Amino acid sequence: MATYLVLADLQLIDLLKKDDENAFSEIYSRYADSLAGFASSRFFEPEDSRDIIHDVFVKLWQERMQLKVDRNLKAYLFKLTRDRIVDEIRKNITRRAYAAMLDSLAVRYEATIEQKIAAKEIARTIETSLDELSPRVKEIYLLSREENLSITEIADKLQLSEQTVKNQLSTALKHLRTSLAMVSIAALLFWLS
Repeated sequence: MATYLVLADLQLIDLLKKDDENAFSEIYSRYADSLAGFASSRFFEPEDSRDIIHDVFVKLWQERMQLKVDRNLKAYLFKLTRDRIVDEIRKNITRRAYAAMLDSLAVRYEATIEQKIAAKEIARTIETSLDELSPRVKEIYLLSREENLSITEIADKLQLSEQTVKNQLSTALKHLRTSLAMVSIAALLFWLS
């Protein structure tokens, strides 16, 4: 591994494209700390920046065969990190705006009977949909959404990799979206009839 220290970034990229894990480790060693510093300056929670750096390096490994870095690896990694930061900020803004909208609706309006029935139907659909998931996927979803644990906390608690937790959570959310979309279509058809 000591010989990797003297290699130029572009040489490491060439080795990385040949599935060389030591080259990947050297790239990580060179840039992870500065990328983490860059990311953490944009977030309050250190785990947010850790998640972003994790995602950046997972993407680097997964897309190693298609990498088009012909000049500056550092600039490439910072661009990947910046793009992930922007995505995360957009997601958080959307989530906060949606939560604020729901809060304002809850304060302003007393739910009608139809709204209460619709809310119960949605809750029942979510419960049924969750029961269709594998026990592990359901457990990860509940830890995330009901206990508000982070991906890192869930991974630690269940002794899984963070990527596995992300994949399982993604599976659960996709399944729930599909189930809720079906309920929405059925409700729309009911109201139109």
